[in-house]
Amino acid sequence: MSRSTDDIHLPADGSGSLRPGGAGDVDPSIEFAPDTAHPAGAASLLRTTAAIRQRAGALLARARRDESQWFRIGSDDALEDAARTVAEVTRERYPWDTIPYHSRWRHFEAGGVDRRQQLDALLGKGIDARQRARAHIDLVLVSVLLDAGAGPTWHYTESATGQRFTRSEGLGVACFHAFTSGLFSSDPDHPLQVDAAGLRGLVTDRLGDAFQVSDVNPLVGLAGRAVLLRRLGEAMSEQPETFGDDGRPAGMFDALVAPFGAASPPTAEITAHQILSLLLETLSHIWPAANAIDSLAADGSDKLGGTGDPAFALGDCWRHSAVRGPGLTNGWMPFHKLSQWLTYSLLEPFEWAGVKVRQLDALTALPEYRNGGLLIDSGVIVPREAAFLTRRWKAGDEFIVEWRALTVALLDEIAPRVRKVLDRTEEELPLACVLEGGTWAAGRVLAQRLRDGAPPLLIESDGTVF
Repeated sequence: MSRSTDDIHLPADGSGSLRPGGAGDVDPSIEFAPDTAHPAGAASLLRTTAAIRQRAGALLARARRDESQWFRIGSDDALEDAARTVAEVTRERYPWDTIPYHSRWRHFEAGGVDRRQQLDALLGKGIDARQRARAHIDLVLVSVLLDAGAGPTWHYTESATGQRFTRSEGLGVACFHAFTSGLFSSDPDHPLQVDAAGLRGLVTDRLGDAFQVSDVNPLVGLAGRAVLLRRLGEAMSEQPETFGDDGRPAGMFDALVAPFGAASPPTAEITAHQILSLLLETLSHIWPAANAIDSLAADGSDKLGGTGDPAFALGDCWRHSAVRGPGLTNGWMPFHKLSQWLTYSLLEPFEWAGVKVRQLDALTALPEYRNGGLLIDSGVIVPREAAFLTRRWKAGDEFIVEWRALTVALLDEIAPRVRKVLDRTEEELPLACVLEGGTWAAGRVLAQRLRDGAPPLLIESDGTVF
């Protein structure tokens, strides 16, 4: 459903709504109290990180009261040990002072290759900071959407270096080369872009070829990834007011920065949640999960039918019987993992263009199998039955929903402990850097040590959540 950018509410801090440049123009009684009795207001609330944190915190408190049928929570000593593990991994990975953001751009650096520099060289010197940012945003958006778990056997061999990459690094490097080859562009004269027509025409086999997929090199969820990109193309073509007539992800830059004057980005200042909110407002209905706000009644029971309005699609937001909330939000536990991962990955393109991005810690930890695996392997989250670790789960199963919620809440508790060990302030080491240093890498280290890299839980993936 198309709407003007004036109608899009952009929360500044995860709890309310501000448009870019709109500070001081907000009526708190309206902006901070969405009408959750109606689908639009309920969806708006569930698209805030404040809702994620509040509900995750409530499930953690419940587990600590020994009321969870799925998990027990480890002792404070277990939390401290996990924080020390994260700090040790952070020191090993970044022995110098600067720890970068947890971002897709780290995967573009895999193998010690500066692929951002390669892209900038391909773009040439005759473009300005805004045009460069637009190309960076195009690349990041498709790359993050393709960044769900690759599976244990898939790999990508980079022809230029001969290096072989797996998992997230492999997906990142493969997507970089697919982008620079023009796979996502419909314009042969402008290959270094992503546009709606290019995505709508993307066939699964072509994506598979770009990712070197074969019978002996299978990629988990390949068809689901291709469908997601085609849905992205459809969504962008339906919203030219945000993505432009050609339907490019890069339109987000202008949508967010234009109120300050697009010709002079250094005057612009936005918040991380404004980026996230724009993504969720415009792209929530691309996700294949059939989760819509009008598919659940206020008492948490199934509500047959539903309008099918894409504006009410929730994406990475799942049912949990113990989650409480007002109106139609009751029973829903939001995460928006890939959208937040995309937001983290967009921070640098905006900053490189001179735009100041504030309030980074409004974003939450990313509830996926590395961060969540760290907490299981550290004894912070303890499944009540050993059989839970060998059973195969789906993303919507309450066990997985609760594990992800506990991950969000507990990483908020681990972050200040990591800062204390490393003697860093919150400003010096925001959550985005704790994740990079960090929790994600420590989860991978423990998984490698304990299970040859495999996560502690078995989860069926369609290539769009994990």
